[in-house]
Amino acid sequence: MIKALNQQFENNLETLQKEIESYQNEGAIWKVERGILNSGGNLCLHICGNLRHFIGHVLGHSSYERDREAEFESKDIPREKLIRIIEKTKAEVSSAINSLDPETLTYEYPLQILGKPMSKEFFLLHLLGHFGYHLGQINYHRRLLDD
Repeated sequence: MIKALNQQFENNLETLQKEIESYQNEGAIWKVERGILNSGGNLCLHICGNLRHFIGHVLGHSSYERDREAEFESKDIPREKLIRIIEKTKAEVSSAINSLDPETLTYEYPLQILGKPMSKEFFLLHLLGHFGYHLGQINYHRRLLDD
């Protein structure tokens, strides 16, 4: 299960990087209009902040400190910096997941999320679903607003 989880997060992070690289107009990464509240750039920062906190910091004991407000308030960060953030996220997530003892996946996740206890395995699967949801949003954002 550890190998499969690591591969899924790695695949999604590679897809995230490709989405950010696929914007023809770098400025469009930060566009919001027509009822679209979050830019592709802000969703990218949110995904990375989420993973670096809940996996890298909580499970992998990294020194990352999350600033969730900045994930949604930051603007006009250059594409290359976003890609470096994605690469740092890949490294932290992979290190944290690979450091897990497979026997402990059924143990309770250290934080209570969504108001109830859940296993590490369940929460990691939840994070994959959350990630996939936002990846789809970024894909649509790029196709709708990249001119």
